[in-house]
Amino acid sequence: MRSIGTIFRRELASYFATPLAYVFIVIFLVLAGALTFFLGDFFERGQADLQPFFSFHPWLYLVLIPALSMRLWAEERRSGTIELFLTLPITMIAAVLGKFLAAWAFAGIALVLTFPFWITVNYLGSPDNGVILASYIGSFLMAGAFLAIGACLSALSKNQVIAFVITAAVCFVFTVSGSPIVLGFIQSWAPEALTRTIASFSFFTHFNAITRGVIDARDAVFFFSVIGVFLLANAVIVDLKKAA
Repeated sequence: MRSIGTIFRRELASYFATPLAYVFIVIFLVLAGALTFFLGDFFERGQADLQPFFSFHPWLYLVLIPALSMRLWAEERRSGTIELFLTLPITMIAAVLGKFLAAWAFAGIALVLTFPFWITVNYLGSPDNGVILASYIGSFLMAGAFLAIGACLSALSKNQVIAFVITAAVCFVFTVSGSPIVLGFIQSWAPEALTRTIASFSFFTHFNAITRGVIDARDAVFFFSVIGVFLLANAVIVDLKKAA
């Protein structure tokens, strides 16, 4: 735990040592506001809730989280510092968890900074704050799942751009796998059991279930399972490629 904490503090501090953190946060807040108030018709709906705000989170994460995760391991491999990093008295799991938790905490900071939306909706009406809190938790879990995928794929390449593109593509598949377009195509040839299995991997489906105000154990287990599987794969890939 001490090793994880050390890596966590080192990695989190590194975000704020460069303009990356501030650029990411500003872009996230500006896009969230623009999508909520303009495309989401926040005022025109006349309802005191943050549904327009949260409905765009999967698409925001689809663009911004790969940009955040692409540097986690690709930069270490490109610069050759991965060998030095892994010679420290730490385990592979500690290294992977420390980097991931720092990135997840940074994404959480960006999410927390959207609190003016919550204040605004409470000023304008009487929203169900329990639903809003559950939606924030669901958004944070989904961000973690996106980051775990991004960290794993970042370890596959020394090129950050390639890591970004591959992560965005894989995350897009996970996001839309439960959509009618995808399921309609699959249903034409696949058995029903396979169709249900593919639909169950949709981030959108699990996130939307949480934004209704109930954090179902199945949805939480799904996101934590995705995080666990991809972090395990991340550790295996780093171990195989650390000298490559």
